[in-house]
Parts: sequence; structure tokens; C-alpha cells
Amino acid sequence: MKNVKPFLMFQGGVAEEAMNYYTSLIEDSEITSISRYGADGPGKEGTVIQAEFSLKGQEFMCIDSHVDHEFDFTPSFSIYLTCETEEEIDSLYEKMMQNGTALMPLNNYGFSKKFGWLNDQFGVSWQLNLPE
Repeated sequence: MKNVKPFLMFQGGVAEEAMNYYTSLIEDSEITSISRYGADGPGKEGTVIQAEFSLKGQEFMCIDSHVDHEFDFTPSFSIYLTCETEEEIDSLYEKMMQNGTALMPLNNYGFSKKFGWLNDQFGVSWQLNLPE
């Protein structure tokens, strides 16, 4: 086996927008490769056939599905971020909550100093943690 990467399938042609959003929020992050559909499809021209990006060194793959599915992301799989400061967790939570949905509002639940769980505007689930 060569490697293991989380794979995100977006619908509605938002994969590139999501990658740009995530890499702008998290320092030391970048889009490392992207290929797009051309005029011959089968996906909408310009949408993502396949892309790779990294968040703080963790590599991800993603696509824009050209097929509409009846399923989407589930909170059962989430991206877990360990923050270093209260300012960092507050800022990330506030930005990710714009058009997002809180699953566990930012608070002290007894297992860390501050924790929040949310689905962002793209439907991806995130757990933000500030350890004691």
C-alpha cells in the first residue's frame, strides 16, 4: 500500500470553492493538483474531475460528482482539528459556522478546554478542539 487519504465527493460543482475555502482558513495548507472536466464532459465544463489538497500536511482528495446522488456527507466522518489558542478555535468556529450548522456549539464539555462540532456550508463535518 502506498498511502491513505480521505476522499471528499462534492455535488453541485463546489469542490474547488471548498478547497479554496479550507486552504484559506487553515495555515500551511494548499491545493496540490487539480484536473477539470472539458467541454466533452461527462461533468460540467470546469468542474473538478479529481483534485488533491493538504491541510496542515494532511492530504485529501476530492471530486465534483457529475452524477446526482441521494446521499451526501455524514457527521459520522469528520475532520478533527486540534487548535493551539482560544483565539484560533473561536475564529475557525465563527468562520466555519457562516452558512453552517452547529452539531455541538463551542463550549467546555469536560473533556477539553473548548470544543465545537459543526457541518460547514459544504456539508463537511468538523470537530474543533482546544485541549486543556
